Amino acid sequence: MTTSASGHDITPLSAAERDRLAQKLSAEERRILLDHGTEHPFCGGLLDNHEDGSYLCKLCALPLFRSDSKFESGSGWPSFFAPFDPEHVREIRDTSHGMIRVEIRCARCDSHLGHVFPDGPKPTGLRFCLNSASMDFVAQAAQS
Repeated sequence: MTTSASGHDITPLSAAERDRLAQKLSAEERRILLDHGTEHPFCGGLLDNHEDGSYLCKLCALPLFRSDSKFESGSGWPSFFAPFDPEHVREIRDTSHGMIRVEIRCARCDSHLGHVFPDGPKPTGLRFCLNSASMDFVAQAAQS
């Protein structure tokens, strides 16, 4: 087992386990998480969420981001300046659609989450731009 600095199991899932978990996804969630799609801006269910809590991977429930790192970027997607744990997201060079970007994926299940850009606020200067469909939100009260 591989454990992150924050104590979570980040051992990559087997193909069979990933397929089993993917059965619970809607067609839109599958398109985004498994086929590297993007939801339309300003329509994701978590864009205007301002509750305290954590954002988890929709497929494998690995904690990805905390509400205290969320900010209003104006981009149309939920945006964060830092991950829950840097080991929980993988960065991959993305040259699709005629541009060079950095795709972010869940470190455990390899699901597509969104992209990271170098135009975010302090302290990191990063903007992790996420698809709402790639995450579940767990309110802080529910985590206790």
